[in-house]
Amino acid sequence: MTTPPRLVVLISGRGSNLRALLEAIEQQRLRATLAAVISNRADAAGLRFAEAQGIPTQVVSHVGLSRTAHSEALRDAVLPFEPQLICLAGFMRLLAPAFTQAFPWRIVNIHPSLLPAFPGLDAQQQAFDYGVKVSGCTVHLVDDELDHGPIVMQSAVPVLDDDTPETLAARILMAEHKTYPAAVERLLHEAWEIVGRRVMFQSSQSA
Repeated sequence: MTTPPRLVVLISGRGSNLRALLEAIEQQRLRATLAAVISNRADAAGLRFAEAQGIPTQVVSHVGLSRTAHSEALRDAVLPFEPQLICLAGFMRLLAPAFTQAFPWRIVNIHPSLLPAFPGLDAQQQAFDYGVKVSGCTVHLVDDELDHGPIVMQSAVPVLDDDTPETLAARILMAEHKTYPAAVERLLHEAWEIVGRRVMFQSSQSA
């Protein structure tokens, strides 16, 4: 039997997208295995969840470290697991080239807006304040810039007239939980290349 591709997930908090990835694996919508969950915060609720599922966990604290030094420590923690992909799931630290260049185009992130609109923190609030009629989420490969790398997949979420920032954020999160596992599945099991700003899948090009 072929060994499933290995994922390492980086988190900073509750790990809701970590849960979505694991649920997709259990439901065989994502053909992969979670090799480890690593957090920069020892109090991250996602660590407790991962431990309860029997997934190896580590804490690589950023406290007292420069961005480069923390990225180097993360790199050294991830390397032994030999992951095919590294999934950022609410990981709230910027990664330095020491990390991104060690895993070129193997780091994936999900962001709660339709990039390039509203990068950075509080994207849902940014979208609400701007008055857009459509927001959503974006899965992208990670490069050395914030919320910038080539786009893998996006899902649109309409902004309703009676929305609040909280209700909009909740519906975007529901979209994230579907979109992220689907994007990771495609990256792992379909042929793809980067063309300009896009991740182009061979199956889409031949369809």
